[in-house]
Amino acid sequence: MSINNDLIIKKITLDKDRIEDNNKYPFNIELVKNFEELTFQAPVTFFVGENGVGKSTFIEAIAVALGLPAEGGTQNFQYQTKNTTSNLSDYLHIYTYNKAKTKFFLRAESFYNFSSEVQRLVEEDNFHNLYKVYGGNLHECSHGESFIQLVQNKFTDHGLYILDEPEAALSPQRQLSLLCLIDELVQNGSQFIIATHSPILISYRNGQILDLNNEFAEISFKDTEIYKLYKMYLDNPEGMQHHLFD
Repeated sequence: MSINNDLIIKKITLDKDRIEDNNKYPFNIELVKNFEELTFQAPVTFFVGENGVGKSTFIEAIAVALGLPAEGGTQNFQYQTKNTTSNLSDYLHIYTYNKAKTKFFLRAESFYNFSSEVQRLVEEDNFHNLYKVYGGNLHECSHGESFIQLVQNKFTDHGLYILDEPEAALSPQRQLSLLCLIDELVQNGSQFIIATHSPILISYRNGQILDLNNEFAEISFKDTEIYKLYKMYLDNPEGMQHHLFD
């Protein structure tokens, strides 16, 4: 796959010479310890891998290195409910081709915190225009509805969007809706980096899938453990349950 010159982020490297202790978190994570360079080759890049491999740590570091809050939002949001962020972002170099019109870090794990910050700004600081920007009070929607509402209202053309496990809030139908929104934004110059366990999302035809279990090796959709496990189970749920339980 050739490099797409329309991408916003082109490459990420890690400044290993500045790391003082490789045995200290997060530099002792195998994924980080073996990391050299990551080149983006598609408008949508998926990070896949088992729990604990470092997906969220790495994608959070990318977001923070770009000036985005660790708990989600744009660079204009400066809030923190609890500091659990690693300092990996201080050692990343992010190379870009084009300037992003807007940037957003959408993190399922802390989306409630982001929604609460939007509500606080409306109520305490009178930023009522945020309701227009985000489509209303996000707390008045279900988790999944607020996710989709945010993407529909806030995500625009030529944007850079970093998503950490967005499927956590979305039904399969809503994941298909998100795919449609992603494709529309991609057609208008946007770029996505997504950490996910969703077989629906990683099936996107214009995506690049990187296996973090194997040091960011590029992998095809049907070769991912996500696809193979879902297919194995759904093809024979009774047999799989017999194997699991008996």
